[in-house]
Amino acid sequence: MDWHEHRLSRRLLLTAEQSERIYSRIANIDAVKNSWRLTNRLMPQIVERLMQSVLVTSTGASNRIEGNRLTDEEVQALYKNMHIRRLKSRDEQEVVGYLDVLQTVFKNHDLMPIRESTILQLHRDMLRYSDKDAGHLGQYKTGSNRVEAKDASGNIVGVVFDPTPPYLTPMEMRGLCDWYQWAITETFRHPLIVTANFIFEYLAIHPFQDGNGRTSRVLTNLMLLHHGYAFTTVASHEKIVEDNKADYYLALNRAQRTWKTDAEDVSPWLTFIFDVFSQQANRALQLLEEDQTELLLSETQLALWQWVNALPDGVFTPRAAVEALNVHARTIAESIKKLVAMDKLERLGEGRGVRYRLKR
Repeated sequence: MDWHEHRLSRRLLLTAEQSERIYSRIANIDAVKNSWRLTNRLMPQIVERLMQSVLVTSTGASNRIEGNRLTDEEVQALYKNMHIRRLKSRDEQEVVGYLDVLQTVFKNHDLMPIRESTILQLHRDMLRYSDKDAGHLGQYKTGSNRVEAKDASGNIVGVVFDPTPPYLTPMEMRGLCDWYQWAITETFRHPLIVTANFIFEYLAIHPFQDGNGRTSRVLTNLMLLHHGYAFTTVASHEKIVEDNKADYYLALNRAQRTWKTDAEDVSPWLTFIFDVFSQQANRALQLLEEDQTELLLSETQLALWQWVNALPDGVFTPRAAVEALNVHARTIAESIKKLVAMDKLERLGEGRGVRYRLKR
């Protein structure tokens, strides 16, 4: 097959204006990628803490895009106890599945090539806690999953989008994965363009009965990590999509209008997703420039740090900290010692009259 003439390749023949708009965003994203790779300013424990935060933020956002109601605080509680507590609701089941899969992608992306078997496994693992999805996890759809418009009474008034029918889905997914491997191997286009093109086609095919949007965002993380965008683990693209949900669906809708026609135009989707990646990169860049104190602290140390910062003069005694935070004196002493070692507090006086002051 001549992949250069394939439909997925031809629609990437962008106009000069489209190319300028898209490549300007790519230049910004790649600048952050290079800065991230070359800098040693973030210590491993900071990266680990940031990754844990992104796991929670990305999971909450990706599931809420699809109608889940759990807050980030509730997702955080599940993250801490997800292997020891009973999952009561479908919302919790979906969240724990996404947490599990995203954590696997962050840790093992080098061992997860983009192929059909990987996608099926990701879908299976993501839904394995969901009672409602037990009958179709890790399997392509067997019935129609077209997106329909309904009136206030629930009556269907039109079809918003009609994806690939079930009987063609395995063939189209196989073709999509084969095209991706060719495009990356032959450096057909910039890896970000190939990634964005793949994700759009995946969403257009809508290969599963449910879980397509969430799986697409897991795949996006996986592909970004494959191509060296290490900041993916410390800045969430899912959160940015959630914050721009209306624009997300509008971009998809505009690109889907021409899907499989002789004049396919994926530029609305490319523009949107590269704006997302650019914002994600900028958020990551900010982390290189900010004070990382809070990311290095335990919960108790962080509570002490925040309490001291709220004091009018930043001066306190250990006894006052114990009373204010309701924490054991020895724990407070250890937390103070940590902040002094980090050069965030300075000691005033000796003995029973010792006080500490915030170093500004």
